[in-house]
Amino acid sequence: MIVHPKPNLTNILFSLKGSIAKRIAKRSFMITALASLIVLVEGMLPTFFTHVNATPFTLLGISLSIFMSFRNNACYSRWWEGRQAWGHVITEVRSFTRASEVIDDEALRTSLLKELCGFTHALAARLRNEDEYQAAKDWLSQGAETYGHNVSDGILRHISRGYSKLAKAGSISEWRYVMLEERLQRLSEAQATCERIKSTPLPFPYTLLFHRTNYIFCLLLPFAMAEPLGWIAPIFTTIVSYTFFGLDAIGDELEDPFGRDENDLPMDALVRIIERDVLDALNVAELPPILQPVDYVLN
Repeated sequence: MIVHPKPNLTNILFSLKGSIAKRIAKRSFMITALASLIVLVEGMLPTFFTHVNATPFTLLGISLSIFMSFRNNACYSRWWEGRQAWGHVITEVRSFTRASEVIDDEALRTSLLKELCGFTHALAARLRNEDEYQAAKDWLSQGAETYGHNVSDGILRHISRGYSKLAKAGSISEWRYVMLEERLQRLSEAQATCERIKSTPLPFPYTLLFHRTNYIFCLLLPFAMAEPLGWIAPIFTTIVSYTFFGLDAIGDELEDPFGRDENDLPMDALVRIIERDVLDALNVAELPPILQPVDYVLN
C-alpha cells in the first residue's frame, strides 16, 4: 500500500511511485504513435478525414466512463472489504488474548497465543498463494500433518482443542469456553470473507467487455481528432488513453487486494501489529519493530 504525504505540484507531475503509469506506458505510447501517424497521413490526404465525425466518440466516451465508474467502484469495494476483514482479525486476536488471561497454565496459554500469530501468517500466505505452513511454522507447536491441507483453519481447530480440554477438566468455566470459541468463530468468518474475495473475481464477460471497448475507443479516437486538432491530437489522445488505461489497471490491482502490488493491502504490516500485541501480552520485553514504508510502499 502506498503511504505518501500530501503531494505537491512536483510530486503530482513527476512521481512514479504508486503511479499506474509504469504499467500502462507501452499502451499509452502505442496510442500516441498511432495518433501521430494518423495526423501525418491526414496532412497528406486531408479529404479522407473530413467525413469522420466526433459525435459518436463523445457518446461512446460518456458510456465508457459510466461503465468504468461502476467497475472501479466494485473493485474498490473488494479492496475495502478485505481491509475490514483484516481489521476484524486484529480485533478478535486482541479479544482472545484478553480472554485467555483466565488460563492458569502459562505454557499452554503461550502456545495458544503463538499459534494465533501463526494463523495470521498462514492466512496471509494462503491469500497470496504461498506455502501456509512454511509461513507459520516458527509460531506453531506441531508438524504440518496436524493442521491438514487448510493450515489456517487447522490452526484454529488445534487452538480450540487446547482450551476445550481445560473446559472438560473444569479449569475454565463454560462461559469462558463459549467466549473463547466465539473469538475463533469470528476469525473463521474473517478468513472465509477473504477467501470469498480471493476466489471470486469479477465476472469475466463484464471485464472482457470493458477491456475490448476501452481498446476500441482509444484506437479509434485519433481518427476523429486528427482533422480538427492537428498535431494537438496526439497530446489529447495520450491524456485520454492514460486516463482510461490507468483506471483499468487500477481496477485490476484492487480486484485482488491480497497480493504484493504497490496498491495492495499491507498484510505484512497488519500481521506485525498482531505479533507485537500478542508478544506484549506474553510479557516479551523486546518486540519486533513496526514495519515502516520503504520508498513510500508499506507491505
